[in-house]
Amino acid sequence: MMPYEGLKAWHASHALVLAIYKESGLWPVDERYGLISQARRAAVSVTDNLAEGAARVGGRELRRFSDIALGSLSELSNHLRIAKDLGYCSPEAWARLDEMRNQAGKLTYGLARAVARPRHSS
Repeated sequence: MMPYEGLKAWHASHALVLAIYKESGLWPVDERYGLISQARRAAVSVTDNLAEGAARVGGRELRRFSDIALGSLSELSNHLRIAKDLGYCSPEAWARLDEMRNQAGKLTYGLARAVARPRHSS
């Protein structure tokens, strides 16, 4: 098992990526290189950064990549809001995806905080 596969934040983010791919596949084809591509890239960026951070040596690196993942989650939030406001995404689908994004964000933030804490030796 790769180090990132042990992260709850990665698992929540991976589920979000799959949901984003399914939902964005329903959006207008003319958004293929616009909003669809941007939303998918932002979602994948979250899992990519968590995976890369987990592979690095030291908590500082994981913290840095977790912060980048949080930025991608915020970017994804904006893409989803635009899709909802344009009518590409139903309010129900948006609420489900936003809750998944929020949960992934909470876990990623918790991970970033946990690795940022100084370790005390006994």
